[in-house]
Amino acid sequence: MARISAIFATILLTGCFATAQQPTPPNDPAAVPSQTAVESPEKPLPDVRKLLLEAERNQKTVEAQQKDYTYHVHQEEQELDGKGNVKKTTVLDAESLTINSVRVDRIVGRDGKPLTDNEKKKEDERINKEVAKDRERREKAEGKGQETNSRGDAEISASRVLELGTFSNPRREMLDGRPTIVVDYAGDPNAKTRNRAEGVIRDLVGTVWIDEADRTMVRGEGHFLNDFKIGGGLVADVQKGSNFSFRAQKVNGEAWLPMQLDGRGKIRVLLFAGFNGHIHVVTSDYRKFRATTTILGSNGVIGPDGQPLPADPTPAPTPDPSTVPKP
Repeated sequence: MARISAIFATILLTGCFATAQQPTPPNDPAAVPSQTAVESPEKPLPDVRKLLLEAERNQKTVEAQQKDYTYHVHQEEQELDGKGNVKKTTVLDAESLTINSVRVDRIVGRDGKPLTDNEKKKEDERINKEVAKDRERREKAEGKGQETNSRGDAEISASRVLELGTFSNPRREMLDGRPTIVVDYAGDPNAKTRNRAEGVIRDLVGTVWIDEADRTMVRGEGHFLNDFKIGGGLVADVQKGSNFSFRAQKVNGEAWLPMQLDGRGKIRVLLFAGFNGHIHVVTSDYRKFRATTTILGSNGVIGPDGQPLPADPTPAPTPDPSTVPKP
């Protein structure tokens, strides 16, 4: 699994509401500035429980819309040593797309340099194996009647999340010019859990932003109250205090797509993927697949303006004269 995919998988590890508990620590330069609260005494706030259940139902629509889009993912990671000093900085660029209903991040560049032909071949092989494995996991889970995301990871329902913690202090704020309903979340330390993933939700504290019109989560922040491990640390190992923030944006007036992810702390997924330090992920260059258009590529390198440097567009094939109808 690619490191970029693993980080996002961690965010989504505990189901559709895991993204609602990710935070940006104070004084983090990568943090997204808070928005001004909107006082609207004339319009009552919606019922929190009903709002969250509606957001859960809409999540399937959001995922379906995302399948039609590809976008560039730029990740910068600072690894810290035991004293908290930066010992290594890694930069990855990837193209996020859906293959056979599985969302993957295909790495196209490392540390500002495009992959070599040999590296591209290995990356394609990795993606093919990843897609096949995730489809198999999903089919097995669905065969048992279990709800999963496209990668086969188990999802926890909104109603179950409501049993593991409390959402409180609802208020209305403007975010990117759109009204959102903001609620705070605090896990209940006395809640009984059915598995370790539910324990993660119980140990989270954070805040959720839900777009009022679309009933979709568009921002979240929070932190983990305790150390936790899944599968004895083989599946996931997260250190107390690790925190994230997550933002999405509406593209083309129709699809909510990832915009930014920031995190600090120590997280390891599947033994070989994770981070210990700071991570900053931004997405850009959103493109929609259409049968009648050509998707322009990228050479995989981010330019001085923070945007992917475009590759030469693939020329349209020249039609065979024998197949062109005569007037």
